[in-house]
Amino acid sequence: MSGILAGKRILVTGVLMESSIAFHAAKLAQEQGAEIILTAFPRPTLTERIARKLPKPTKVIELDVTNDEHLGRLEQIVRDELGGLDGVVHSIGFAPQDALGGNFLNTPFESVSTAMHVSAFSLKSLTMACLPLFPQEGASVVGLTFDAQFAWPQYDWMGPAKAALEATSRYVARDLGKQNVRCNLISAGPLGSMAAKSIPGFSDLADVWNHRSPLEWDMSDPEPTGRGIVALLSDWFPKTTGEIIHVDGGVHMMGA
Repeated sequence: MSGILAGKRILVTGVLMESSIAFHAAKLAQEQGAEIILTAFPRPTLTERIARKLPKPTKVIELDVTNDEHLGRLEQIVRDELGGLDGVVHSIGFAPQDALGGNFLNTPFESVSTAMHVSAFSLKSLTMACLPLFPQEGASVVGLTFDAQFAWPQYDWMGPAKAALEATSRYVARDLGKQNVRCNLISAGPLGSMAAKSIPGFSDLADVWNHRSPLEWDMSDPEPTGRGIVALLSDWFPKTTGEIIHVDGGVHMMGA
């Protein structure tokens, strides 16, 4: 099959719904010639049902990125299925409800710790678990962020978690660059994903795009973000690493 990912083997996390950015990244990756494998937690059966809507069948692995046992067994499962990996999509983020929705000053550290572990530290953990699967010529790791330059309404501790994710991506890029492993992030605008719906008052945050986006922004269309992910997974950005690519309609560069 031809395409910019022809012959690539890609692991994709975070496929929860057909509207998920990760689902569209997986779909586009297959359409561009990649073989993919999905991970899911805590409900692999849900991801298995959604995976049936992809162009080609794909295996789903249960993977809790905070569980060392799960991370330890990942290499052998992927090796048996695909032989190795050329790319990883990190589409993982979570914060307990008391860390969101205007409760920033009252959130206990336990909830902040969970948000940081799942949403930021997991980029390093997942990359290191996959590192033995990468070929000598290298690989591409692509994660998803929501612009951490600003304090967004209702986003609360997911904001610092995304800032930590962005810093983690730069350090992963620094430390794995000699192995030709690239690590980049896509900063997406708001989309009607399951993760977004879990944020109380998310509509207030998303409304910013109705007034400030130079390009028309469609919250129901994750495909532009999926295309950005696929582009970074490809060989078309061979010397781009530690970067944050904005797919947000241009809101990130607007002044007052």
